[in-house]
Amino acid sequence: MTIRTSPHGPSPRHRRVPRAAGCAAALVLAAAAAAPASAAAPADTGTARAGLNEVMFVGNNWEGTADVIESTGDYARVGRIDVVPDKGERLREIHLDPIRLAFYLGIRETVGEGHDQYVDDMYSTPDGSAVVVSRPSFADVVSIDVTTGKVDWRFPVSGFRSDHMAVSPDGRKVAVSASTSNTVHVLDIVTGRELGSFRTGDKPHENVFTDGGRYVWNMSIGEVNNALDAPWLDWTKGDRRITVADADTFERVRVIDMRERLDAFGRRDLSDSVRPVAFTPDGSTLYFQVSFFNGFLEYDVAADEITRLKELPKNPGTDEDRTTWVNDSRHHGMSVNPQGTRLCVAGTMDDYATVVDRGTLREGPLVPAAKPYWATVSGDGRHCVVSESGADRVSVIDFETGRKVVSVPVGDHPQRVRVGHVPAGWTGPSAG
Repeated sequence: MTIRTSPHGPSPRHRRVPRAAGCAAALVLAAAAAAPASAAAPADTGTARAGLNEVMFVGNNWEGTADVIESTGDYARVGRIDVVPDKGERLREIHLDPIRLAFYLGIRETVGEGHDQYVDDMYSTPDGSAVVVSRPSFADVVSIDVTTGKVDWRFPVSGFRSDHMAVSPDGRKVAVSASTSNTVHVLDIVTGRELGSFRTGDKPHENVFTDGGRYVWNMSIGEVNNALDAPWLDWTKGDRRITVADADTFERVRVIDMRERLDAFGRRDLSDSVRPVAFTPDGSTLYFQVSFFNGFLEYDVAADEITRLKELPKNPGTDEDRTTWVNDSRHHGMSVNPQGTRLCVAGTMDDYATVVDRGTLREGPLVPAAKPYWATVSGDGRHCVVSESGADRVSVIDFETGRKVVSVPVGDHPQRVRVGHVPAGWTGPSAG
């Protein structure tokens, strides 16, 4: 176990993005420190709504389905949604366009590990009537009626691939990363109308609404699909940064260069490609994973500095050849419990998940898991739900004990898991 509490002096390195200056940056930091971040307590978790059942959506990326399971209790499967009902139409369009076809096949062979990517992320609409899904291989976002199974609206993103999404605390806006055009689109979740967009670093990845929905944070991960993974070739990975944008005007109000912060902390050896993140409930602290690292870092939002590092155990059975790790990840997936006292971490390439005490940064039991890809808080906040993409199941871990509670079979290659709602009594789309 490694816990760093005091940074070393700065060690300058090449860098590319100037820090946004002046009052706007200070205001963003102050606001984020003072108000809860939606990543820690999303609007669609833990809240009973009239006529709706709270559930969890599990996106089976390679299969093109979303399993719907209970958000608490025994996590039993409620139903399943086909998220590519228009697959034939989309494939015809792609095969008639040589450029789109080249990207489609490239996505399959690189980030898709030889498989098409049909569902990256998903959120339910506020009334629970539809689920909104980003589909990487089809470079779009669609809204699918949970009763009929039909597409209500479709939004093609700029470029050739859609990725992670985030929903605003009021449930009305959804932000989606367009990873090949370095753009985040913000849509009206009910109509699919684009409200605005903003530019990011290379390969935008995770999005988070903060400060009650006032800002959107985007983490760009750079190029993760080449084999130039030696530390000295880090410069080939592109322009990686956190971009903070106003969620109403879509103006960029701050750029956070983690290369500078990592160097100041004395860890110039670590990649600055920020992967999954988790804000504390009060929004004051950001925990983030980076490429190739078995652990995570702690970032004080108001002070604008990295404060601690946690190195988690390596699995001795994991191949140390970094080119064999999925999309430059070693660990991929984080969440924090509603009390802000526990972190749940998916140790993707090390085949385990674990709960970490936020005060001491001591990890609990290492729960065996097959290529865990995401970590989500259950509806009642008691458990961490981890997708096991290598075993086609989700596993539930108790935040207090760190022990596994139950595992539930799902479809092929589950990745993102999100809490949402469906109509009361819903069991799946109607036939036909």
